[in-house]
Amino acid sequence: MPPRRVITGRSQEPRRRYAEELRRLRHARGLSLRQLADAIGWDASLFGKLETGSTLGSPDVAEALDQFYGTPGLLLAMWEMAIGDPTAFKEKYRRYIALEAEAVNFWHFGVSTVHGLLQTERYARELLKLGGVEREKLEQQVEARTSRRKLLEGEGAPPFRSIIAEAALCARLPDMNAWREQLEYLLEVSERPNITLQVLPQTARLHGLVSTDVMFLRLLDGSTVAYTENAHRGELVEGSAAVEQLQRAYDAMRDQALSPAESRKSILRMLEEVPCDPESST
Repeated sequence: MPPRRVITGRSQEPRRRYAEELRRLRHARGLSLRQLADAIGWDASLFGKLETGSTLGSPDVAEALDQFYGTPGLLLAMWEMAIGDPTAFKEKYRRYIALEAEAVNFWHFGVSTVHGLLQTERYARELLKLGGVEREKLEQQVEARTSRRKLLEGEGAPPFRSIIAEAALCARLPDMNAWREQLEYLLEVSERPNITLQVLPQTARLHGLVSTDVMFLRLLDGSTVAYTENAHRGELVEGSAAVEQLQRAYDAMRDQALSPAESRKSILRMLEEVPCDPESST
């Protein structure tokens, strides 16, 4: 079957389409960014970033623009699609991101970093910078990553168990306050009924996941897939035998993790041992 002909000539990627629509609506009114900002009440630079696609803003902004342009619900719906747009991620991650959005249960082990679903904005930015992401793409990737946290929020959010190696939590960021912020965020989310957070102490014995971050996704059809990652590459594992082998390694490792209550105490001790850095950026 031949590909569908694009009638409008506009982008078929939700994030880019949202930016194009915002720009089209403003131009149709003959408004400058400053005039739009004065009319709605947000800073003009925000609308400039929205129209270039470097940020998506918040749902409140989308709703305000819907009201201003007389497009009830349209821009908010486009914003929701843009937030979940897998094209915001590198090609090799898109299949995983699509499955993540559909998953009904998550369980994870982080040997080196906090999982993206639990990362603060500043923590995500530091990791992406270390990975070589720069300039405008950096902000896009930070927003794309942190927007995924919505999967774990609200009524009916799927259960998520994250076991994080103590060494990963001790790996401080250059900005000490940003590092503290990440630890505080972990304590905050650990109080949600759908999130179970555990720390694997450095005294743990060797185990089958000693050098591998892994995320398991239970899908709507009852099947489970896994995504493994190290410092250099990631791999989506969909074969049942390979996934089962990883699950056995996960179960053996989990037996050595601290309980959720003891894990909270461990993170609190980390926070108490490191004072805020008054010279860090805020």
